[in-house]
Amino acid sequence: MRAAAEPGRRPLPALLAAVLLAVAALVAGAVPASAHPMPNTLVQLDVHEGSITAGLQVPVDDLALASGVDLRGEDAEGVLAAQQDELRDYLAAHLTTTTPDGVAWDVQVGELSLGEAEQTSTGTYREVVGEAVLTPPAGVDVRRFTFAADLVVHEVVTDSVVVAVRTDWAGGLVSEGDEAEQIGVITVDNSTLEPTPLEVDLDEGSAWNGFTAMLRLGADHILAGTDHLLFLLTLLLPAPLLAARGRWAAPTGGRRAVRRIAGITLAFTVGHSATLAISALGRFTLPTAPIESFIALSILIGAVHALRPLFPGREALVAALFGLVHGMAFSFTLAELELSTGQLVLSLLGFNLGIELMQLLVVALVLPCFVVLARTRWYRPVRVVGAVCAAVAAAGWLLDRLGVANVVARGADSAGASGWWVVAGLAVLAALSTRLAPRVPAAGEGTDAAAAGQEDLAATARS
Repeated sequence: MRAAAEPGRRPLPALLAAVLLAVAALVAGAVPASAHPMPNTLVQLDVHEGSITAGLQVPVDDLALASGVDLRGEDAEGVLAAQQDELRDYLAAHLTTTTPDGVAWDVQVGELSLGEAEQTSTGTYREVVGEAVLTPPAGVDVRRFTFAADLVVHEVVTDSVVVAVRTDWAGGLVSEGDEAEQIGVITVDNSTLEPTPLEVDLDEGSAWNGFTAMLRLGADHILAGTDHLLFLLTLLLPAPLLAARGRWAAPTGGRRAVRRIAGITLAFTVGHSATLAISALGRFTLPTAPIESFIALSILIGAVHALRPLFPGREALVAALFGLVHGMAFSFTLAELELSTGQLVLSLLGFNLGIELMQLLVVALVLPCFVVLARTRWYRPVRVVGAVCAAVAAAGWLLDRLGVANVVARGADSAGASGWWVVAGLAVLAALSTRLAPRVPAAGEGTDAAAAGQEDLAATARS
């Protein structure tokens, strides 16, 4: 016979089942949206001075259930083209935005397209991608509003709308490298079965936040934009040397080398600052492909010059001319932010200042290394290896920007992260060279060197 359970005690299987049920209930109640395997709707906000642009990403499966526009078939592009207006009306109706006291904002949805995204739990899926412009009534604070974007969730209760701020100049969020800041999730309230509006109250925001953010962006742009910095460094490589008989010969004096490097850096600054200001303030729309290709070509020319003098004594002029094109590329970053005129002026100042400060930091670190190494026999292999690496990277970028993808370009893009290691290596090499490397006399320190210096001056005069 089976023994009877003692009073007050449950059999073990029953107790275990009760615990499992309790855990399941807790999990189900704690994460109703995240446990749902389907992807969610994403709204990313770009906060401007007088309006907000909302980037929309809506999964087509859920959108078909909510809107009645089915884009899940093979002819999804055709269906989207035929029902574009209907779908835009649906999205506008479900992006309700109001002031805190209930006054409606204007909502305009732009052209829609189909895209693909990926989620770990579901793999690749299709989504409708577009933008909406949310404009408050005149005089209303754009940084405080009620966002009742019940896209999809009004019909698909297991879905949710994730809302994030992608860019916000006054809030100091401007960089593409910055992660969007999630500010809330719109879901269906389990008790009312109605979507819960999101009360948005962004920080006060200020011009100082925007200025300092642009200063950081300018500095980051130089570090991440390896091509701009590489162009400058290729021109600086031969700066401590004199040219004689079509070759880089004896090192120049330390003061002259510093003056050359300072002149090249200043000329590049003047060049790119001029076109950056003109392009940004004039709000010119420039084609990116030819400009980016020309930048790669400028690095290639600079690298060849570092191997064999092409324009000795004219490096500053070349830096200024090529800097004009580099400045146009810098202006693309400002154009993407869609700033007001006042914000643009401050941004231009901060962005350019960030670029210059980072350039000066890099030049201040490498200049002593170049000057010290140039007085030793170690500098020639350093210069040749540096120039060859720059030439290879530039050739890879040029091909890639002309439409020929290649592994060299991808490697060069990722090499920027190693820049500080290169600078550290140069510093160590320069320190060792003062004790270990054979010394090369500077021009004027001996008869041969003096003759080389005279030949350099004569060659420069002839050119």
